Amino acid sequence: MTSVLVPLAQGCEELEAVTIIDLLRRGGIEVVTAGLEDGPVRASRGTRLLPDTTLDEAVRRDYDMIVLPGGMPGADHLRDDARIISLLQRMAAAGKYAAAICAAPKVLAAAGLLDGRRATAFPGTLDGLGVPGLQQVAGPVVRDGRVITSRGPGTAMDFALELVEILAGSEARARVEAGLVREAQV
Repeated sequence: MTSVLVPLAQGCEELEAVTIIDLLRRGGIEVVTAGLEDGPVRASRGTRLLPDTTLDEAVRRDYDMIVLPGGMPGADHLRDDARIISLLQRMAAAGKYAAAICAAPKVLAAAGLLDGRRATAFPGTLDGLGVPGLQQVAGPVVRDGRVITSRGPGTAMDFALELVEILAGSEARARVEAGLVREAQV
C-alpha cells in the first residue's frame, strides 16, 4: 500500500493538515501522522490534533511521500528540526515525493529541494531566502518533478487531490472528488 508521512508541528495550520490527511485516506492511501514530540499538537487556531506516533518512531520505516502542512509557527518548527531536513534529503535522494503547502515550502528550501525548481507558497514565504534558480509561481498547486507545493488554506483541497492523483491515479482522484460533491477543478 502507498504510504505518506505527515509530520505535525506545534502551530501547524489545521485546515491544511486535516484536509491532506482526510483526502489521502479517502484515496486509499495509508497516512501516518507524526508529532515532532510526544503528545497532542496544538494547531495555529487552537485545535488539538493527536498524531498517530512520534517522528522518532515514524522514521523507522519508509514512505512514498512526505507532506508538510504549513501554518505558523509550525512551518518554522519543521524547518528547524534536523530530523525533518535529513528525512527530506534522504527521501529526495531515493526518488520519493516531497510536498508542502502554505509556509512549509520554506522547509523544502532549507533542505535544498527547491534549488532550480518552480514552486509556490504563501505570498512572501520564499522571498529573500536566496534559493538558487528558484522560480516562484503564483498558481494554487505547482508540481516540478517529485516536488509539489501549494499556496495556503484556500488551496488545500486542490493540493490534496493532486497528491491523491499522483499516488493513486486519476480514477482515485475522480472518485474522491465525486464523494466531496465538488466539481472537478481542471
